[in-house]
Amino acid sequence: MDALKGTMLDINIWNFIWSAVNIIILFILLRIFLFKPIHKIMNERTRTIQDNMDEAEKARQEAEELKQQYADSISSAKEEAQRIIMKAHDEAEAEKAAILKKSQEEASEIISDAGRTIENERKRIIQQAQTQIADLAIEAASKIIGENVDDEKNRRLIDEFLSAEESDN
Repeated sequence: MDALKGTMLDINIWNFIWSAVNIIILFILLRIFLFKPIHKIMNERTRTIQDNMDEAEKARQEAEELKQQYADSISSAKEEAQRIIMKAHDEAEAEKAAILKKSQEEASEIISDAGRTIENERKRIIQQAQTQIADLAIEAASKIIGENVDDEKNRRLIDEFLSAEESDN
């Protein structure tokens, strides 16, 4: 057992150095072939995720801008539609007023024409009545006098009489 004890406690310095050199070489190899690629992959993954997040934020901002533009165009379209409706309403009112004015003018003209026609007809009837009255008066005077005096002279006298009567009225 003594022999066994001596070997256990006996530390071989070369084994220790050799183990330390192996660990340092393993660490360097792991660092070159494992840690750097893993670190590089992790950095690339982080950059990709950040880029995706930036793109998502940019897409969200663009979507917000499009949404605002859409809302603005809807608002603008509603305002334009309202303006067109108001313009059409105003034009319809103006057309209505023009039609009413024209109708009133035509009605006034028809009434005026009717008044002139009535006046002309009244004058014609009065003239015709005067002629008939004159003829009757001449005929009655001829029967009373018994003879026919000058028709031309009688007609002129009666026309003068009727004209004087008409101017008195």
